[in-house]
Amino acid sequence: MKTLAIVAFAFFSSLVWSQTGTMISNSYQYDGETREYKLYVPASYDGTTAVPLVFNLHGYTSNMDQQIAYGDFRAIADTANFLVIHPNGTLDTGGNRFWNAFGASGVDDIGFLSSLIDTINNDYNIDFNRVYSTGMSNGGYMSYELACQLGNRIAAIASVTGAMTNNRMTACNAPKPTPVMQIHGTEDPTVPYNGGANNASIPDIIDFWVQQTNCNPTPTIDQVPDTDPNDGCTAEHHVYMGGDQGATVELFKIENGEHTWPGAPIDIGVTNHDINASVEIWRFFSQYSKDQLVGINTEKKTSKELIIYPNPSSGLFELSTDVEVVRYTVCDMSGRLIRSGKDSPKRIDLREAGVGVYVVKFITKNNHITKRLLVE
Repeated sequence: MKTLAIVAFAFFSSLVWSQTGTMISNSYQYDGETREYKLYVPASYDGTTAVPLVFNLHGYTSNMDQQIAYGDFRAIADTANFLVIHPNGTLDTGGNRFWNAFGASGVDDIGFLSSLIDTINNDYNIDFNRVYSTGMSNGGYMSYELACQLGNRIAAIASVTGAMTNNRMTACNAPKPTPVMQIHGTEDPTVPYNGGANNASIPDIIDFWVQQTNCNPTPTIDQVPDTDPNDGCTAEHHVYMGGDQGATVELFKIENGEHTWPGAPIDIGVTNHDINASVEIWRFFSQYSKDQLVGINTEKKTSKELIIYPNPSSGLFELSTDVEVVRYTVCDMSGRLIRSGKDSPKRIDLREAGVGVYVVKFITKNNHITKRLLVE
C-alpha cells in the first residue's frame, strides 16, 4: 500500500478534475484529535429533500485526496444526487494514515465516523436511512467494522481489496441483516484472497455475511463480459439472494487481479477494467434503505420472465418479458443516464451510445431486475 500511495500521489497531483459539484474541506475536534474530511456536494443537491451519504474510506498509508481520485464517485453522485464524504484516518507511529479496524490502537474511529454523520447533517439534509460505507484496503476493513459495530446507522457496505481478521469476524455482532459487497483480486499480494496469518479468506468472509443475512448459500454466478482483454484479468459476479428483509451479498471475484480498484484511472498492479467498482458499489447501495431493507431481486439465468437478446449486440436489444415493467433506466459505466422510460419497451436501442457496457434496471410491481448489456 505504501508504494501505491507514493505512485498515486505523484499521478493524482497532476490531474485536473472536471466536476459539476463542490468539494468542501473541513475539520473538527473529536476525542482530542483534529479530524479532517472533504465532502463532495453534487450540483443537483438543493436541500429540499434528504439525500444519501456515502463514506469513501482510504487505504493504509493513503489519504482522503488520493481516495477521492482513485476510487472516484463524483460523476455518479452528480447523476444520482448523493453526498460523498472522504475523511482522513489518523497517523500511526510511522506517520502513516490508518483506520483502527483491528482494535489495536486507542483511536475511536467508530465514534468519529458516527459523529461525522451528525456533523454533516447539521449543514445538509441527510437521509439517515441511506448512509453507506465503502473503502479501499484498510478502508474496506473499516467498512466491515462499521457493519459490525454501527449497523444501526449504516444501511450497507462494500469493501474493495479489504477483508476481516479472524478475531474481528468472531467478535462481530451486526445488529441487523447487513447487505455486503466484496470486490477482490485472486492474486492480491497485500490482502491475499485465500487469507493468511490472522486474515480470514474472502470465501470465509462471504460465508459469514451470507449466514448473517440468512441468504441462500448457493449463489448465482455470471461471467462479466471481458470488455478489456488487455487488462490481464477477468471478473466473476457472485450474488447470494433471499436474505432477511431482502438483503443480498455480492462478490466480484477478479481472476488474476491484484490489490487495485477496478476501473480506476491508473493501473497500479493488475487492474480490472471490465467493471467500474464505483458504479457497481453505487448500484448495490442504491437498492437499500435501512428502515425498509428491500434489495434488487437479481434474475437467474434460468428465468424466463425477462430476457434480453442478443447480448452482446451491435446496440439493438430485443426484450421478451411476462412481467409488468413500471419503469426502466439504462446507465453507462460512469453512472450517466442514457435511456429511461415507462412501461416495458419492446427493444432498447443503444446504437448511438457507443461501444461499451451498460446497466439496465427494470422496476416491476414486485421487485427490481438489473442486467448488463454489451455493445460491441
